[in-house]
Amino acid sequence: MTRRRECEAPARRSCRGADESNCRSWHINTESHFHYMEQLLHGATRVLHFFSRSKVMLTVSRFNFSTQHATLRLTWILQNLSEVKRAVEEDNCCFGTIDTWLLYKLTKGSSYATDYSNASTTGFFDPYAMRWSRLITTMVSIPLSILPPVKDTSYNFGSVDEKIFGVPIPVVALVGDQQSAMFGECCFETGDVKLTMGTGTFLDINTGKNLQHVNGGFYPLIGWKIGQELVCLAEGNAGDTGTAIMWAQKLDLFTDAAETEKMALSLEDSEGVYFVPSFSGLQAPLNDPCACASFMGLKHSTNKYHLVRAILESIAFRNKQLYDMLQREIQIPVTNIRADGGVCNNAFVMQMTSDLINEKIDRPAHFDMSCLGAASLAGLAVGFWADKEELQKLRQSEMVFKPQKKWQEYEVNMENWVKAVKRSMNWYNKT
Repeated sequence: MTRRRECEAPARRSCRGADESNCRSWHINTESHFHYMEQLLHGATRVLHFFSRSKVMLTVSRFNFSTQHATLRLTWILQNLSEVKRAVEEDNCCFGTIDTWLLYKLTKGSSYATDYSNASTTGFFDPYAMRWSRLITTMVSIPLSILPPVKDTSYNFGSVDEKIFGVPIPVVALVGDQQSAMFGECCFETGDVKLTMGTGTFLDINTGKNLQHVNGGFYPLIGWKIGQELVCLAEGNAGDTGTAIMWAQKLDLFTDAAETEKMALSLEDSEGVYFVPSFSGLQAPLNDPCACASFMGLKHSTNKYHLVRAILESIAFRNKQLYDMLQREIQIPVTNIRADGGVCNNAFVMQMTSDLINEKIDRPAHFDMSCLGAASLAGLAVGFWADKEELQKLRQSEMVFKPQKKWQEYEVNMENWVKAVKRSMNWYNKT
């Protein structure tokens, strides 16, 4: 494959500054363009499910394309960039998300691959058959020839070219972001849950060796595959968590994010002000790319403290939505809930989330679990650590948040917040 050049689809698209309106338009137009494909996929798999009673077909019939998947981005590139289309026709193009691209670059083109965890997040991988989906790739006109080989999460992927760091460092693990955070949090048992609050929020549950047949809110993923060990996850996410806090900081509502906790706690409530965190649309369970971010309930007496508290409350309310959806869709008892990501450092959000879901939430001593998970996988592969039990002994808990209020005490406020969310939906045009 060294004769081929890589045609990498962008894993993420910036929505900041002057590009924000263009990015919003791209998100909406792309989803609208592929809406008919989604309907076709749903219709075809419903028919197949009717005759076969296959749970896999039932799950696929509820699959929703999203601009978060590389599927739509790659399809758009193949349809709109003539140089990429020519490269495909000449058998001179390779696709990869960031893991594949980094591996290819670090090994100076001698290694081209991805792992099961990364492949399962693209939107055109069949985690039930553990291979690229012929059904989806055919429907969206993605040639299988440009997709990388899929390997175990722990695998000898080759070595970094010694000219880069002076020595040929072996690459022994590739892993997706949230899957790596699950591993770093030591969520090794079925029912373990990870709540990541970074730029966005990701709620993942370990579903053991079996994929869950979900109803469209949670997404079945491969957590990791190490030899004969296969761990599956189900994931739900909400956008604009840390993004909303950074946006408020740019407006000079505070100088440091650490201040927001004290600002929120200095008030009894947000005085009827509600914030809808939807700079990039709303994900499950509402799935509306045309929703807008907004404040509602503003009054003459509203000050920046009320605005900040409303932003933090919206994060907790979204956590509640995701957790309730998990309880509805995933028929697995929750054993532990562990948080990570920069926003989990905010005790106001953590305590309110614990109250709303009526569960204990364990906050670790270190928040960057994606890096730790990747390092742990690599360390196990080379024998630096003997087993996962040793990793569990190394994990340190900084604080465990326990419910202090009944969630019903928040019920009226959450109902009003949901009302605000609904009024923010379908704000932008779909064309």
